[in-house]
Amino acid sequence: MAMEVTQVLLNAQSIDGNVRKHAEESLKQFQEQNLPSFLLSLSGELANDEKPVDSRKLAGLILKNALDAKEQHRKLELVQRWLSLDNNAKGQIKACLLKTLASPVPDAWSTASQVIAKIAGIELPQRQWPELIGSLLSNIHQLPAHVKQATLETLGYLCEEVSPDVVDQDHVNKILTAVVQGMNASEGNNDVRLAATRALYNALGFAQANFSNDMERDYIMRVVCEATLCPETKIRQAAYECLVSISSTYYEKLAPYIQDIFNITAKAVREDEEPVALQAIEFWSSICDEEIDILEEYGGDFTGDSDIPCFYFIKQALPALVPMLLETLLKQEEDQDQDEGAWNIAMAGGTCLGLVARTVGDDIVQLVMQFIEDNITKPDWRHREAATYAFGSILEGPSPEKLTPLVNVALNFMLTALTNDPNNHVKDTTAWTLGRIFEFLHGSTLDTPIITQANCQQIVTVLLQSMKDVANVAEKACGALYFLAQGYEDVTPSSPLTPYFQEIVQALLTVTHREDAGESRLRTAAYETLNEVVRCSTDETSPMVLQLVPVIMTELHNTLEGQKLSSDEREKQGELQGLLCGCLQVIIQKLGSSEPTKYVFMQYADQIMGLFLRVFACRSATVHEEAMLAIGALAYATGPDFAKYMPEFYKYLEMGLQNFEEYQVCAVTVGVVGDICRALEDKILPYCDGIMTQLLKDLSSNQLHRSVKPPIFSSFGDIALAIGENFEKYLIYAMPMLQSAAELSAHTAVADDEMTEYTNSLRNGILEAYSGILQGFKNSPKTQLLIPYAPHILQFLDSMYMEKDMDDVVMKTAIGVLGDLADTLGSNAGSLIQQSLSCKDFLNECLSSDDHMIKESAEWAKLAISRAISTTMEVTGLQVVPNCCISTMSFGSRFCHGGEGGWVAFKMWVKVKVLLHWKTA
Repeated sequence: MAMEVTQVLLNAQSIDGNVRKHAEESLKQFQEQNLPSFLLSLSGELANDEKPVDSRKLAGLILKNALDAKEQHRKLELVQRWLSLDNNAKGQIKACLLKTLASPVPDAWSTASQVIAKIAGIELPQRQWPELIGSLLSNIHQLPAHVKQATLETLGYLCEEVSPDVVDQDHVNKILTAVVQGMNASEGNNDVRLAATRALYNALGFAQANFSNDMERDYIMRVVCEATLCPETKIRQAAYECLVSISSTYYEKLAPYIQDIFNITAKAVREDEEPVALQAIEFWSSICDEEIDILEEYGGDFTGDSDIPCFYFIKQALPALVPMLLETLLKQEEDQDQDEGAWNIAMAGGTCLGLVARTVGDDIVQLVMQFIEDNITKPDWRHREAATYAFGSILEGPSPEKLTPLVNVALNFMLTALTNDPNNHVKDTTAWTLGRIFEFLHGSTLDTPIITQANCQQIVTVLLQSMKDVANVAEKACGALYFLAQGYEDVTPSSPLTPYFQEIVQALLTVTHREDAGESRLRTAAYETLNEVVRCSTDETSPMVLQLVPVIMTELHNTLEGQKLSSDEREKQGELQGLLCGCLQVIIQKLGSSEPTKYVFMQYADQIMGLFLRVFACRSATVHEEAMLAIGALAYATGPDFAKYMPEFYKYLEMGLQNFEEYQVCAVTVGVVGDICRALEDKILPYCDGIMTQLLKDLSSNQLHRSVKPPIFSSFGDIALAIGENFEKYLIYAMPMLQSAAELSAHTAVADDEMTEYTNSLRNGILEAYSGILQGFKNSPKTQLLIPYAPHILQFLDSMYMEKDMDDVVMKTAIGVLGDLADTLGSNAGSLIQQSLSCKDFLNECLSSDDHMIKESAEWAKLAISRAISTTMEVTGLQVVPNCCISTMSFGSRFCHGGEGGWVAFKMWVKVKVLLHWKTA
């Protein structure tokens, strides 16, 4: 087989399907029978300059895929498989790869450089292959130039694959020296210089120590800035990409260079080719992002203790930066509104202008208004569109007080432009800008309304008329109507849109049937807007919402009628079914939220459920997810009556829980388990064995995306609350899982914001499980079954408090669990709470919280703990409230005493649980 590998690799790329299939099977068989020999054959093929380029490229690709995968569980399997290979075989493979770097064939050495980096990503963290970096660095000084190029590319990939803490500082210094020297203007070969510049981009994360050294930082910045002036476009672009990365990674080190960077970026934006100009604009967008984050985090209050003070680079550059960005808005492309993926200098400039507005607020307004006034009425459409785009871009950031007078003047002009301007680009941007006005300057929180009785009818009329325009303009008009409706969400009892409700709904349904509704996301936008109009409507329009039910049901029914469809048609049908299920979900939530409308709506429940079950048969992931969400809403609305649907629905519920590959579907299904538990309560019992078995399998699986695991833990709590002491038989499985996850979350090294967010999500899921289980067993003779688990629950609470990294959601749930523990286990928990390392401090911290939800939860927990400890003694540092006083507590005695209500009643009182898995368009 090893002798034939060249031909097999070529056959695997044959246009003849049979030849190709046979070759693929042969490769698979070789791999399964003798993996070391298979990988060695591939590396030998890749290293052999006498072999065909096509066979070498495929050999390298298969090698790379044998080391890495997108799915985390598969990636871990491949890493372990490589590490377990014989060292001699691995040594030979790595020798072949390093040899390939000297090949004159670019496809060969480029593939080899990626494979070397993949192996480095596996071995360097294990302290294996220590000679690799030294070996690569020795190539840097070799001729011919392509060896240097290949080596620099390999170093770049290596820095992308390996964490900075794996490479010692001496090696980092040598890598940076080699890379920066390769970027230097003295390097005569542009291919080498480009490879070096791209390598620096990946190596910047390793350069913390070097950027802290003034001399080294100055040298790196000088070389990068010089590279932005290189005659070769790709090198200039790569150099600006480095600057963008530096702006976010080393923002606090930029002050000495910012004036020079402005000068070179301004020149690039005005004069350079588009790929370079886009990166020059991106530099300033990145600076905005950094300053927005700093200002949001610190609130503008900077002290000597602040890790990263704000240097206000944007504010300082404003007088020069804004005119530069406004110039870019005039560089539109003719077809940019038709192309969903379009990105050009005008769009990048407008996006950056919007970020500048968010960074500096009111200071930008006057600078932009002059440009708008100069261009908004010019005969050339580019000027009118640019002026409108500029206005729309600055609507988020400046204060309503600053913007409202300007919007009041502009609104009528824009409505006229949307109706009468002869150019579609101008109309598209005008509708988008109206949407931005309604999003940021319209709503019940604003003192001065921009929409009044005098102009509301005109606004609705113009938007409905524009929904008949070309697809891209109609889509933006739908978006404007979406935010117009959203602004009236909290208006009761009557909304200004009520008189137009029927007309709006009919116009949106008409849009969904347009022949061109598939263009520019038009159909999706129309349904999303319809959902928002329904969601934000008042009780006055309930009869009209009810009339919408059979209309949407008929639409959904029509998509289910049997016809033979091509794969493309089937995909479009699936998208439409998803939109219709989403629409029904919002209608169900709306009508199910009040008793009178729910009673009338129930006549449709059987038919709707029948449609959802038929939708599941289509097996499209999108439809599956949307139908599942809608069923969750239906369960919530129908309550105990949902039990009659369970025999037929259960198999789809199980399928959703087993759907590891489309993990969003799995996550939604887990959420629906909670909905059904709340709807059915103990009627869910016959299905609990199957549900719990599948949930426990999900938790044990390394294939399931980690984001699904927190809601699974939370669903344990939902199930326990629903079935009470019947949860007993699941305790021996669920509690160890919860304990393991709790220990893991308590000892997770938080590396970044994403990990912090996940850790808090995991902790919250665990706490919600504990809370539901404790409440489920309250007042049951089997309460004592929970006593062995109490010490661990308290230890978990202690460890979280000691780490001081809980967010407000976790803190509120955690103090609730402390109260549940005391409330359910009484004196059995009291002594443990007294011995706790931090319960007293945690409770006091929550009692003094600025968040009223945390404070109220803590007040309830304090009473529960007081009862649990005793009515007469005083716990160290805790004031005990005697039972005789409880009924007189001023903050709500109806849920502060013991009994059936307890914490459940309290939680119902303080919040309406927002189901995170419900989508409302």
